[in-house]
Amino acid sequence: MEATLQNYSKEELIALIQEQKNKAPLFEKEKATLEKKNAFLEKQNSFLENKRIALEVEKATLESEAVYLKYQIEQLKRLAFGQKRERFENPDNGQLSLPFEMEPEIKQEIEAVTTEKITYVRQKAKSNHSGRQPLPEHLAVEEIEIYPEGDLSAMTCIGKEVTDELECQPARYYIKRYIRYKYAPKNKEGVLIGQLPSRIIEKGIAGPGLLASILVDKYVDHLPLYRQIQRFKREKIPIASSTIEGWTRQSLDVVNILYQHLLRETKSKGYLQADETPIKVLDKNKKDSCHQGYYWVYHNPIDKTVLFDYQPGRSTQAATQVLEGFKGYLQTDGYAAYDTIGKSEDITHLNCWAHARREFEKALSNDKARAEIALLFIQSLYSVEREAREKTMDVTQRKKLRLDKSLPTLNAFAKWMTTEVKTGNILPKSPIGKAFFYSINRWDKLSAYLYDGMLEIDNNLVENALRPIALGRKNYLFAGSHDAAQRAACIYSFFAICKKHEVNPYQWLKYVFENIMDTKTSQLHKLYPQNFIELNKM
Repeated sequence: MEATLQNYSKEELIALIQEQKNKAPLFEKEKATLEKKNAFLEKQNSFLENKRIALEVEKATLESEAVYLKYQIEQLKRLAFGQKRERFENPDNGQLSLPFEMEPEIKQEIEAVTTEKITYVRQKAKSNHSGRQPLPEHLAVEEIEIYPEGDLSAMTCIGKEVTDELECQPARYYIKRYIRYKYAPKNKEGVLIGQLPSRIIEKGIAGPGLLASILVDKYVDHLPLYRQIQRFKREKIPIASSTIEGWTRQSLDVVNILYQHLLRETKSKGYLQADETPIKVLDKNKKDSCHQGYYWVYHNPIDKTVLFDYQPGRSTQAATQVLEGFKGYLQTDGYAAYDTIGKSEDITHLNCWAHARREFEKALSNDKARAEIALLFIQSLYSVEREAREKTMDVTQRKKLRLDKSLPTLNAFAKWMTTEVKTGNILPKSPIGKAFFYSINRWDKLSAYLYDGMLEIDNNLVENALRPIALGRKNYLFAGSHDAAQRAACIYSFFAICKKHEVNPYQWLKYVFENIMDTKTSQLHKLYPQNFIELNKM
């Protein structure tokens, strides 16, 4: 370069330097342009990267939504065409591979459950029909003797054949007429007259048997009042709809006397199962629409008592109407209102394994492998309960059996779920994810039934008490008012107790109507359905 520059004259060097100075702004301008272009490309690259991330998030959301919608479709198809029972049978004969090594005795226990189930099903399939059931002995018998036709005088009877036929006579309406004679003492003032028995409806024409029949037809057999009126019309007995509605209301007001006594006793129980179900109620403040009210149901498994309580809402406040001040064990599903109440120091809150099982059963169409493993664990827990029932164990024996067999299964179940969640392959919003987190978040409450042998593994007993409400909704659709809904709660309570203790609801209610007006308040408990059994034995 230096040799080259030496060949230039002074003037040429000055010109060359000036030329370079003139080109410098062009280089700077080109450099700035390139920098701007580079900045634009970087910005565009950042935008595209953000868009890619957003599309990935959207893709994951859509995949999750697709899984959920598929699950919803499967559930709807099952409701329309499939079985309703939440039954699980392991299709692989118990040969499921678990993702961790189980203790041998736990594995044998779980496999034994499936083997026992399959054996039971096979034996049931082989069993033959046992024949016609004998007719009950308590029914009256009308004998009809049939002799052969013709002259039998020269013949000897060598035996007879008996054929029983169950027959029915429709309800018979009759008039019960009380004739009270009057007596006047001789040479004295005043008149003596025989006293009428206590009546449910003063100056009313309905007797206790008729009132009991109307309530049983409506609340046990779910026959609305307008259909009962049609039955009266067929018998040519003219009764206005307003009259029979009045009978119903006044009868339920009398039952409410007994209900208030039951309410106070229920609050003092040490173990309650609780659940709730909706009921449509006509509300004068809501024109052209029904109010959504709720029946809150409380069941004591020890005494087999049931209490229905109507409340306009489903908030925590609605539950506190009965549970405020409650002390003891409270068993419920996972509804948040119960969780709030269960935080009380005086309450030990239990959850229901049937609800946990239901979540996994629903997830079979989403993640069959994991759902079947979970259901197998739960099936093992229920096999312990079945063993305790079959051996008629007392509470102490049942608690020991649970600690020996159920506790190891629960520990293995918890370990498996924790391992599966840590893998990160479970979407929280997927059906299997919801099933996992439903149980994990409630694990202490699900395991609390081990505390005492008197506690139940699930809430099925109180759910069974709710079934008449579901049947009633299909027949009379709604309650006429909030007061009418609460009056219905009174009679639902006692009819549910009748069912628990296998008491004829008509006979019990007729007895109550005949005696409640003359029963002291301190003796009202003797009119409960469970005590009606003892009265019949006397």
